[in-house]
Amino acid sequence: MNISFECADKVNGLMTITVEKADYAEKVEKTLKDYRKKAQVPGFRPGMVPMGLIKRQYGTAVKVDEVNRLLSEKLLEYIRENKIQMLGEPLPNEEHQQPQDFEQDGPFTFVFDIAVAPEFKAELTGKDKIDYYNIKVDDKLIDDQVKMYASQAGEFVAAQEWSGNDTLKGDMRQLDAEGNTLEDGIQVEGAMVMPSYVKGEDEKKKFDGCKPGDIITFNPKKAYPDNDAEVAALLKVDKEKVKELDADFSFQITEIRHFQPAAIDEKLFERVFGEECKTEADFRARIAETIKPQLQINSDYKFVQDVRKYMEQKVGELTFPEALLKRVMLNNNKDKGEDFVEKNFKASIDELKWHLIKEQLVAANNIKVEDDDLKQMAKVATRQQFAQYGMTNIPDDVLENYAAEQLKKRENVEQFVDRAVEQKLIVALKGVVKLNTKETTLDEFNKMMREQ
Repeated sequence: MNISFECADKVNGLMTITVEKADYAEKVEKTLKDYRKKAQVPGFRPGMVPMGLIKRQYGTAVKVDEVNRLLSEKLLEYIRENKIQMLGEPLPNEEHQQPQDFEQDGPFTFVFDIAVAPEFKAELTGKDKIDYYNIKVDDKLIDDQVKMYASQAGEFVAAQEWSGNDTLKGDMRQLDAEGNTLEDGIQVEGAMVMPSYVKGEDEKKKFDGCKPGDIITFNPKKAYPDNDAEVAALLKVDKEKVKELDADFSFQITEIRHFQPAAIDEKLFERVFGEECKTEADFRARIAETIKPQLQINSDYKFVQDVRKYMEQKVGELTFPEALLKRVMLNNNKDKGEDFVEKNFKASIDELKWHLIKEQLVAANNIKVEDDDLKQMAKVATRQQFAQYGMTNIPDDVLENYAAEQLKKRENVEQFVDRAVEQKLIVALKGVVKLNTKETTLDEFNKMMREQ
């Protein structure tokens, strides 16, 4: 087998591979002998089918499979051994590749286009200065978290007058033009209305100060203008049925449900953080400790974005084999077509540039991901999932079990590897560059992120 590679402009590579009969003949012969042992051909006992018949029937297909296997193996081996940084996958060269006659013994010549990453150096030292935003845990943040925990532990109670976000339950009856209940009209038992979500202001005012037993006359279509789906859900009918509907309905209130947040007391403290949390001061201190890591995630994310922007400017413009990369992108998105490639190509190149920069930074800082790193990432992800439901005091053995289940899925493992690499890179770079630390509140930080 002969392999040659040329890359005159540094980014558009041309690889030529010639496969001789000697490269594949032994393996093809062995495979055909195995076929002969198992072949079921009428008129012949198993294992006694003439080899000539086996070759005529299977020889070409086996040869094609073996040549393709050799091509893939040797191409990747050559790229690895010669440290060629290939982008995407090899594609057959459209100009030099000739049809191959696999009925013959070869030699077979294949020509591939190889997209090669541009050469550049990405480096950070203590001379490089990058902003780092330290988000303060202030009283407002803690107050908001206290309200959230109180809300999660709250319950619905009966109220005697509507206020705020209360839910009204009652019976609805469609009315005729004179305001009487329409015979065979739409009727809904136990309809649920939240006046605070009514869009029509005139209709919303009709619910002010209402009490159980009151009868409200309102028009659902005017209450939810341009939202037939909402009206259909309220009236429990098909959406098509409400298109031309413009009738008033009576709504007799049978119940007002008021959401009552839990009291901020020892019961709530223990519910959230366990029996060791007894006082409001302890509660707020524990909340502050739980908020800090979440805020650091935000700060670190911004830091990575700033590192990216800084490095892209420092590295400058890079030359990519754009025509070839567009072919690769089109080959991977055949169902989406050339318009998709043109529309998304610039963003794809931007991401590719950052990926190549980040690869160099990872290598320069000797970052490696071990099994324990993946386990910790899985536990962090599990803890975050529980936290979404207000469950913060999860025993470690429960986290271990959930994390182990997540690591059984390959897509999760790949995600955890990426997250572990980025987390380690953040830690490393914060120790390498000169941090320009800036104190900020979460509101200020969020405003800054929205403006970017």
